[in-house]
Amino acid sequence: MTLRKGEKMTISIQEHMAIDVCPGPIKPIKQISDYFPRFPRGLPAAVGRSGPLRPAVSQPSVSPAEAPRDDDDDVDRLFGAYGTTPAEQPAKPQAPEELVDPEGYESDDCTTLGTLDFSLLYDQENNALHCTINKAKGLKPMDHNGLADPYVKLHLLPGASKANKLRTKTLRNTLNPTWNETLTYYGITDEDMIRKTLRISVCDEDKFRHNEFIGETRIPLKKLKPNQTKNFNICLEKQLPIDKTEDKSLEERGRILISLKYSSQKQGLLVGIIRCAHLAAMDANGYSDPYVKTYLKPDEDKKSKHKTAVKKKTLNPEFNEEFCYEIKHGDLAKKTLEVTVWDYDIGKSNDFIGGVVLGINAKGERLKHWFDCLKNKDKKIERWHTLTNELPGAVLSD
Repeated sequence: MTLRKGEKMTISIQEHMAIDVCPGPIKPIKQISDYFPRFPRGLPAAVGRSGPLRPAVSQPSVSPAEAPRDDDDDVDRLFGAYGTTPAEQPAKPQAPEELVDPEGYESDDCTTLGTLDFSLLYDQENNALHCTINKAKGLKPMDHNGLADPYVKLHLLPGASKANKLRTKTLRNTLNPTWNETLTYYGITDEDMIRKTLRISVCDEDKFRHNEFIGETRIPLKKLKPNQTKNFNICLEKQLPIDKTEDKSLEERGRILISLKYSSQKQGLLVGIIRCAHLAAMDANGYSDPYVKTYLKPDEDKKSKHKTAVKKKTLNPEFNEEFCYEIKHGDLAKKTLEVTVWDYDIGKSNDFIGGVVLGINAKGERLKHWFDCLKNKDKKIERWHTLTNELPGAVLSD
């Protein structure tokens, strides 16, 4: 094409783009599969530009300056598709690496169910077991959104379920909840610390269906030392069966905390009904409506009966009520204190839950409690006592 003098050369937009963008021969565009080739597991990932697999055999070493290189090699390294280059390949094939969880745990129940952080303290003086639930980590997702609504519940085994169940609040939409709650069992004796086990369960709360079990752990209380806090960070386990024939503790009717004091000022015996724990369930809802009655016998005038208020729907009621029996100190040795716990019912007879007898004819802790009261005037002495159904037949009707 010849141009006359003063005439400008015109170039179409197609020619302009071809000149600027395609100065040389057009190269084929690489497929996405070239960056992520499929090869049998166990074979080295050495793939060339065209994509075929190459055997991992030892090759002469080539210095970086001598090795051919283009832009595609940089892209390959960026995607990490090919692993090491042929020059970096060892002479023998590598064994497959063991899969490791990103959190650093092995792939077992510990990672699938999660871990729980908590601490336990046995307060020997106050007969209390304090359970502080701190946090959980990596819980198993239970809901459609890939999260859970977790809470923690505690049981003392062996024993009735609702009578000694405690639970934390529920935290919504999380697999790493932090509770920082302390739950306390009262009426725990040294004997309990030897033979009982604390079961800690993590569950998912569901408003429209039954709550779902996530995992649990069990701690024998004999592992704890009195008045020393022990910290735990334990992997949750699958649900384990409960052996209800382990011993006869299931037959217990509950426990009651009683205080005794002979007051020189009032010239009488002060009986304090403080609280009950782990009472037997008497109602269909799995709870009771308990109250306590006390008698100082023999009661010729039948005026020694005292009764606390009724506590609704609980197996661990707190009363904090005190009654006074006017009596000379010297006459107490001839008396017997009967304490009974009842379940209040409307429209029918109240149910007997259990009772305890303190006096000179009692045995064990019941006798010791009564003796300490007589020996120490004007000193309040508190003791936990186990309720039984072995009381005189006269008190078995309310």
